[in-house]
Amino acid sequence: MKLHWLIAVVVLLTGCTETRFEAPLGDNIETCDVRWKGLWTDPESNEATAIYVDNECHFILADQPEKGGPLKRVHVPMNYVHVDGKDYLVVADTSLKGVVDVKPPYAIEPAPAKSFYFARYRLRGDSVEITQVNSQRAAQLVIEGKLEGTVSKTANELHVFIRGDRARMLEIVRKQPIFDDEKPTKLVRHKETLDEFEQALLAPPAKKPQ
Repeated sequence: MKLHWLIAVVVLLTGCTETRFEAPLGDNIETCDVRWKGLWTDPESNEATAIYVDNECHFILADQPEKGGPLKRVHVPMNYVHVDGKDYLVVADTSLKGVVDVKPPYAIEPAPAKSFYFARYRLRGDSVEITQVNSQRAAQLVIEGKLEGTVSKTANELHVFIRGDRARMLEIVRKQPIFDDEKPTKLVRHKETLDEFEQALLAPPAKKPQ
């Protein structure tokens, strides 16, 4: 489904490759970064998809299930953390219900009530770059004993679970190179509202036969 692209932008899931964290990123978690307000799209994508952050800071994912039809809109509670001049998105896996089927962390018993995805972003004016966690690198750090966690790998899947409390999560993003700086996702902001974006996508009404 097209919303997969939006999820990739938000939490940067890459199919069966993922890294989840046991705790949120520190204690100073905000529910709004006003710089995100507006309509965002990927200039390299031809899909009718967008991220819209409204005046109340609701983070809304939108896509067009059927060409010429209305947008499907889903609100995803998003959190923002600012550490040492760098900005991070934090989203709980439970917040993605209704958007995508996110199973409990792989091979973790008992399964936690929730786990978290992190991404780092760099927002300047009307453009933003979002950088995902490099799961292969995170897995190697676990194997080397530099991070506490588990790694589950098969031919086609890689599941990494990083353990620790909120303070440990802060220490990890400060000291460990877990983000893939070479492959950021780039978005641009548009002036129109989500309603205006939708209107431009709607098919014109069929003409009645004369």
